[in-house]
Amino acid sequence: MEKIRAFISIDIDVPEIISKIVQIQKEIESLNAAKMKPVEPQNLHFTIRFLGNITSEQVDEIYKILQKVELEPFQLVVKGIGAFPSISRPRVIWVGAGDGSEKVVSIYDQIEKGLRKLGFKPEGKQYIPHCTIFRVKFVTKKPVLTKKLIDLANITLGSIEVNSVKLKRSQLTPKGPVYTTLREVTAK
Repeated sequence: MEKIRAFISIDIDVPEIISKIVQIQKEIESLNAAKMKPVEPQNLHFTIRFLGNITSEQVDEIYKILQKVELEPFQLVVKGIGAFPSISRPRVIWVGAGDGSEKVVSIYDQIEKGLRKLGFKPEGKQYIPHCTIFRVKFVTKKPVLTKKLIDLANITLGSIEVNSVKLKRSQLTPKGPVYTTLREVTAK
């Protein structure tokens, strides 16, 4: 049976915000402080939930969960740079959310309840709305990178109108992942 590597997301599709993120990626890369891979502009999104490998039957079951989510259009401020697990030990560098983030958390909570009923295990960590912009392999100049991340911690990039949530497939290729929308629910 075919397995589909999948996740649920809110896409960032505002050109001005994408170009600001790309600019930040260039600034951070120019420091030469770490070996890391930037996320491609067309792949920028707020992850609601990474699902791992699912079956084609689960695609429809997950879609039913998404259809039950209370979703009205709202503005989400794209704000702040941070890192997981921490700024001093970054594995993932991300752009965060300001106003509107509580609505993203509500969407996450609703989806998470439905996923539990399907047998998905809880993620085990607090959900923080974020858009990954780098995957970090290793850091060579920790003080330089840490300072830059602290300097960018409160930057505001603008806001996006959230009016849909997508179930996406992630196909890993040597050139990077290719994302395809499998299902989409739009705001009521």
